[in-house]
Amino acid sequence: MILILNASPRRHGNISQMVEVMADECRQAGVEVQTVTVQQLDIRPCLGCMKCRAAHNCVLPEDDAQRVLKLIQQADALVIAAPCYWGNIPGTLKLLLDRIVYGMMDESEKGWPLPLHKGKRCVLVSTSTTPWPFNRIMHQSSGAIRAMKEVCRYSGLKTVATVEKGGTRHDTTLSEKDERRCRKAVRKLMRY
Repeated sequence: MILILNASPRRHGNISQMVEVMADECRQAGVEVQTVTVQQLDIRPCLGCMKCRAAHNCVLPEDDAQRVLKLIQQADALVIAAPCYWGNIPGTLKLLLDRIVYGMMDESEKGWPLPLHKGKRCVLVSTSTTPWPFNRIMHQSSGAIRAMKEVCRYSGLKTVATVEKGGTRHDTTLSEKDERRCRKAVRKLMRY
């Protein structure tokens, strides 16, 4: 199963269109796909108590964070898609990732990160209102990709492709080229 985490608040925005193209490609290939819209999740903020590191469970009452973690653990591969917010990922996605750190990585006795999802693959997707190529030069969409790559690296997820699109303020639909890039990226994910 491929799990798509859509961290865009816009139901019909570029990110949503991109992940729908990817989901369609998966379905056409006979691959099960599930999409989670991060904006719709009910998640309490992390307390920073660090108890989850030893207990391997969050001390907060169960909410959507634990539900999504279970989906990640069951998934064979992930697509994580987020628009650029200040050269980074949206707070809703950061909140989710903060809450499930204990299920993404462990620690050695000396405090070194130990990945819990080694062998799984991922595709990362981001958009930015800053026009191409400045969305990359100014570390807008590339900043969001960098933040997602860090989480994936520490979790053991291998990034097999990234898709970035700039200039989304005025370009609200996907071109054929954008769709081809999305299909190509998810096909790489299914190949492994």
